[in-house]
Parts: sequence; structure tokens; C-alpha cells
Amino acid sequence: MKKEEIKMRQFKYMYIDESGDLGLYGSNYMTIAALLVTEPKELDRIIKSLRRNKFRKELKKAIEIKANKSSSQLITEMILRLNQVKGAKLFFIVLEKQKVTSEYFKSNKHRLYDYVAGRLAKNIILEGGYVEVRVDLSKGKHILREDFNKCFLRNLHKNSKPTSVTIFHSLSHCWAGLQFADILAWSCFQKFEHSNSIFIDLIILEKEIYFVW
Repeated sequence: MKKEEIKMRQFKYMYIDESGDLGLYGSNYMTIAALLVTEPKELDRIIKSLRRNKFRKELKKAIEIKANKSSSQLITEMILRLNQVKGAKLFFIVLEKQKVTSEYFKSNKHRLYDYVAGRLAKNIILEGGYVEVRVDLSKGKHILREDFNKCFLRNLHKNSKPTSVTIFHSLSHCWAGLQFADILAWSCFQKFEHSNSIFIDLIILEKEIYFVW
């Protein structure tokens, strides 16, 4: 095997997004999904194919694919095609908001989000290799992004031994992986918030679902 091929196999790409909210009077649950792949270009090809062919009309004016603005047919197709991406792994964490009793978290939604994402990171096992993490850009201030990065990395390293991890906070319309993460987080959210497991049951990839508290 060539050195270039070995190097490529050492790289992993993780995409993270959430569904639901952390407000006191919003949803009952909040879910975060992490999609781990070795070949992100496969995700790009799927999105391009959907835009050019079967869902050309639906996506004609859409800058990006968002679950809450997409047809059930499009969401289903994305999941079925993702099932064919070799080596892809999925990780979910579910927060039932009524179980949050600590004022330390209730008074600061960014702190709570970082904690939940950190719990997710703690359950992801990585043995060596370089990991590029992309999180949907939702934190406007640099200090909030830094707080997230520190919490996520601290927890990721508790059970994993990646060679190096780099975290980017990116605009989802620029990254196919983040659009898939949105679909996945939404599918998990539907299961717990609305007792609708139709979409998450379509997933046949290796997946883990964890719970906070």
C-alpha cells in the first residue's frame, strides 16, 4: 500500500449538528448527532446527485438541505444513500430537558449545550489518526466557540487516543457533511419528541444512542 493511501486512511471527518432547543418553554428534548466518515467526497457526490436529478425541482431554490424544510421523500433518500457510505458511523446523544435541575446549566444554554456535546464526545472511541471536526456554526462569539472546543476535546480524549483533532465551526450550506448531520439529528429528535421513529429506523449504519442524565 502506498504511503499516500496509508495517510488518507488515517484521516477521519466528523460532522456535528443538533435538533430541538435548550429554551425553557421550547421542545421537550434536544438531540445532537455526530457523523464520522473517512471519505467526505462521497457525501458531496450524494448531495450533487440529489440536486441534479430526482430532487432538482425541490432543491432548485434551496441554498442547503435542512430537514425541517425538506420533504419526507428527500429525507428518506438521503438516509438510504448514506447507508451505502462504507465505514460511516453515527453517534447520537439525547437530552430530556425536564431532567436538567442544576441552575448552573439552566441559566446558561451555551454551557448546557457544551456539556451535552461533551458527553457525546466522551462516548466516541477513536484509536489514532487525524480527526477534522466540523460543527454547524451557531455560536457567534469567538469565546463561545473556544469554550465548546475545550469541553469537546477534553471529553473526546478521555476514552480516545486520536493523533490530532482540529475543530472548525462552519456554515452548513458549505459542507455536505453538516447537511447530513442536520438530517440525522432531526431524525433522532422526531423519535423522542414526537414518537416518530420512521426515519431513524431507516438507518442501518453502525450507530450509538446515548442519554444525558
